[in-house]
Amino acid sequence: MSADVDTLKEQMMELQSQLAFQEDSLSTLDAALALQQQEILLLRRQVEWLRAQQKEYETNHDAGTQSAPQDERPPHY
Repeated sequence: MSADVDTLKEQMMELQSQLAFQEDSLSTLDAALALQQQEILLLRRQVEWLRAQQKEYETNHDAGTQSAPQDERPPHY
C-alpha cells in the first residue's frame, strides 16, 4: 500500500512539474504574441503611410507624362 501511495505522490509531483512548465511556456508565448501584434499594427500604419505618400507623389507629379530618367539628357549637355 505504501508503494502505491509513493507512486501516486511521484506521479502527482510529475504532473505538477509539467503543469508549471506549460504555464510558463504559455506565458512566454502570450508575451511574444502581444509583441508581434504590436509590430504588425506598426507595420500596417507604415504601409498605409507609404501608400498615401506614393499616391500624393503620383498626383503631384503626374507619373504618366514624365519621361524616364534614362531618356533625360544630363545637365552638362
